[in-house]
Amino acid sequence: MSRLINTLFRLFLIAVLVAGLIAIWEQIRGTGFLSRFRRGDSTTHSVVLKEVKALGKLELVKYTFKDIVEHEQVNTFLPNANAILIVEGEATGCVDLTQITADDIITAEDSITVKLPAPELCTWKINHDRSRVYDTRFSFLNEAQLVSDAYQKAERQVKQSALAGGILTQTQQNANQMIKPILERISGKKVGLMFRDQAK
Repeated sequence: MSRLINTLFRLFLIAVLVAGLIAIWEQIRGTGFLSRFRRGDSTTHSVVLKEVKALGKLELVKYTFKDIVEHEQVNTFLPNANAILIVEGEATGCVDLTQITADDIITAEDSITVKLPAPELCTWKINHDRSRVYDTRFSFLNEAQLVSDAYQKAERQVKQSALAGGILTQTQQNANQMIKPILERISGKKVGLMFRDQAK
């Protein structure tokens, strides 16, 4: 019996010692004490130009969204993991001017009619500099994947919210307000804008 007590006591001391060492290590790491022993950083880049693409998309409107995202990951045996994010995202509406051909410009004596491509949603993304993870629970060793999935859900929601918020209609209105006066000033004629039907 005494041997068992001695063994348990030794295991207890070892556990306390390990916990103490971990606590000390965390304190040292957090204070930046180890930075005194660094001689500097070295980073090597191997950048390769992958593609050059001509851009002709005229951005006409940008929507900015703020959202509180609650994402839950359903597990079979473990408790369901969840993450709460405070997210800022943005979406941009544009018109692709590279799609305009000579047939899309109809001239008359005192007027010009230009048929523009349908407005489109050019970009939608999360602004990670202005977003943060508010809380995670039961994520254990899979927290990075949980947060990544939450951001992907948030990005898809930015797209849906922009479309539901009428960004394509606003893009078309802004095109009339911005492009039409410029063309009239350049040509000296009255300009009318038409838009192709949006892809279904």
